[in-house]
Amino acid sequence: MTTMDPAPEWAGTSADPNDEQFGHVVERTALDSVSGYDAVLVGEPYDGAVVGRPGARDGPAAIRDALAGVKTRHFEAGSVGNVGDAGDVRLARGAVRDVQASLRETTAGLYDAGALPVFLGGDNSLTYPNVVPLVESARADGERVGVVSLDAHLDCREVHDGEPTSGTPYRQLHEVGLETLCVVGARHFETTGAYADYLDERGGTVVTAESVSAGIDATLDRIRTATADADSLYLSVDVDVLDAAAAPGVSAPTPGGLTSRELFALVRGVAADERVRGFEVVECAPSLDPTPTGRTAATAARAVAHFFAGVAA
Repeated sequence: MTTMDPAPEWAGTSADPNDEQFGHVVERTALDSVSGYDAVLVGEPYDGAVVGRPGARDGPAAIRDALAGVKTRHFEAGSVGNVGDAGDVRLARGAVRDVQASLRETTAGLYDAGALPVFLGGDNSLTYPNVVPLVESARADGERVGVVSLDAHLDCREVHDGEPTSGTPYRQLHEVGLETLCVVGARHFETTGAYADYLDERGGTVVTAESVSAGIDATLDRIRTATADADSLYLSVDVDVLDAAAAPGVSAPTPGGLTSRELFALVRGVAADERVRGFEVVECAPSLDPTPTGRTAATAARAVAHFFAGVAA
């Protein structure tokens, strides 16, 4: 049985009554009442499988705090609202596989209820339980799921000694039938030949961070081509896809990444696809951010806001 810690009380931060912020419009809800919202926030405070530096367990709270003060107006999509917050999943203790198994029950229930979940992580190992119910349901119906992963890394490592890590989720998903994976923002010199060859053999697509700089429209076209055969899509943002200067508070910061503007445009563009069934932001580790303004969590929160805008559009 899944248990949840209730969502915090949401409140805006501005004294101007004309400033509508997400703190004014996000509503607390329960797992059995998620179907009436355009999207539902679900916190996943866990970093027990992280390959890099721990700290992502504090991501959900920091992203919520930052999002509360973000204004709801997008110039093209209009004002964004109708968002619920189901709180934080109370995850199992013990081995990573036990954590994944317990979370999988929650995510399956969300999809069955017709929710569009927005998972606030947490480390990248949680991508597996966030996506696997979609893959299994699609296989039963003779359909395909495509994952668009905005990430500096491929996260296709082998599982050693039966214990997954934040670097293994897509290999785990391939093992249960994921057929389409497009990694956008990958860095040169951040993976080994073995994992690059593995993804190539599985028919995956890699769009490097350098290639993204050629243009957002061209990158979105490559994503659409890579996922053309998918019946449904899942969008994952590992905040380390950003350049380390833009997002220092992540498990594995590296130079040469996307700009915040590029990330927002890509998230919005993918979210506008009617096939999207879920979204996550992972590896935001606020305790590792040396900036007094909490730059990383603020950027992650705005990525969530841009996802809402893409869905609205």
